[in-house]
Amino acid sequence: MNDDLARAVKLLSSGELVAFPTETVYGLGADASNLQAVAKIFAAKGRPTNHPLIVHLPGADYFEGFAEDVPDTAKRLAKAFWPGPLTLILKRGRKVPYLVTGGQETIGVRVPSHPLALLLLNAYAKACGGKSSMCGIAAPSANRFGRISPTTAQHVREEMGDQVALILDGGPCAVGIESTILVLSRGISSPPRLLRPGHISPEAVSEVIGVFPELVLHDHDTVPRVSGSLALHYAPATPLFIVPGEQLTALFKNKSESGQRCALLTYSHTAEHLAPAIVRRLPACPDGYARELYAALRELDEAGCDAILAEAIPESLAWMAVNDRLRRAAYTKGGAD
Repeated sequence: MNDDLARAVKLLSSGELVAFPTETVYGLGADASNLQAVAKIFAAKGRPTNHPLIVHLPGADYFEGFAEDVPDTAKRLAKAFWPGPLTLILKRGRKVPYLVTGGQETIGVRVPSHPLALLLLNAYAKACGGKSSMCGIAAPSANRFGRISPTTAQHVREEMGDQVALILDGGPCAVGIESTILVLSRGISSPPRLLRPGHISPEAVSEVIGVFPELVLHDHDTVPRVSGSLALHYAPATPLFIVPGEQLTALFKNKSESGQRCALLTYSHTAEHLAPAIVRRLPACPDGYARELYAALRELDEAGCDAILAEAIPESLAWMAVNDRLRRAAYTKGGAD
């Protein structure tokens, strides 16, 4: 075990916060069975305590303790996609603090695929796994509540500063947006519900369990609260407007003529002639766009502009996850439909 990993295990065991990379975004980790440590997450992020946290596990064998009555569907999905960017919402284990679940009787768990995250989780398990030896690390994204999620260690340093005892640097995140969230706590007769789209698509889920998940992508009284489900989330401080590609040039010129300085987020060649705009062009494929989205939003947010004009991306299942993040970043800013 290298020095940083050993130090991370020691800090987590003593109730401190450690930021670490996952394949999705960087997480702000604490021992999931230590109430005082979990409370530090909420304080550091400025996160309301009724917003549940996702618990990261070393493997599917560690379901026990965190979840009860785990259905066969969950085991099949875990076998297919773990380690990977899929969070399963299950019935809460009796030992899990309600602070972790936002006061709910459900809990979100996943096994990340980033090599450094897995090394940390397994090292923590070998070191007796924290306060109750449950071996789980609660870890929302390592950023201020509602803000753009971090996909590099530098993003965490810039936003969290000295509120984190240690930041493990595992390089840029390969997926770049948060995990898919599936609800499996409604009993065997009910199909899973997709509460947050991500890299694991509804079609991929359906191939494993033979049922297409219900899509519930907006707040609803009958579904559990989950991470990243607020209407305004992943948001830059600069107002962001989602604009159809054919309208981008006209809106940019209109705003420029009124004295506003705009940054442009595109995936086509539409904006390349709009000098002197600050332009960030992302890959024209869902996975590539997702991987670079948050870093691009941070870059444009720091450019000192009056607005960010984001070219609308395709409306399709393949683009569902990045559309979800882009719309939440623009919500109430005047740019979301």
